[in-house]
Amino acid sequence: MPAASPRPPQRIDGRTARSERTRAAIVEAHLTLLRDGDLRPTADRIAKQAGVSLRALWSHFADMEALFAASGKFTLEQRDEAHRPVPVDLPLDRRIEAYCHQRARLLEMIAPVAKASSLKEPFSPALQAYRRTHIDRVHDELQALFGREIGGDEHLLNALTATSMWPTWGTLRDAMGLDPEAARLTLTRTIKALLTGRD
Repeated sequence: MPAASPRPPQRIDGRTARSERTRAAIVEAHLTLLRDGDLRPTADRIAKQAGVSLRALWSHFADMEALFAASGKFTLEQRDEAHRPVPVDLPLDRRIEAYCHQRARLLEMIAPVAKASSLKEPFSPALQAYRRTHIDRVHDELQALFGREIGGDEHLLNALTATSMWPTWGTLRDAMGLDPEAARLTLTRTIKALLTGRD
């Protein structure tokens, strides 16, 4: 019996590929405007940045909430690609240093999106869901990395999580005017004090 012929590679419909490219361009345009300081971009400005018509934008996203969801998903994917697990077998001081270096880098990376999200989050279920996902990921990372030191102390874990999130970083960077290095040193000292009772 002759061997079955391999299936020909599946071809992507041209319209589907164009649709995906347009959708990605709209999300990237939205994020670019946020990174450039336009924290409340209108649909008109997003469409212009993407090089598409307003009609095309609304054909890909039912409303701004749907666009927020897509932009939040893309930001999480970028965060995941940039994340590098810290080895759990390092001495505590080195784990703290590595963790805080990485948190500072990731928080700086998402800063424009986080600022914009904070303006819309109270009214956006999609943004609230992505905030919850961010919190859960940081919570789980802290538990995995500092589990021996945390033990079963849920209050300590909550304190570490809150310290590691954007609102704390935003206070250090924006409200207090610290540069990234000074903010990172403050984050490191706080995490170390929580975990060891010393600074």
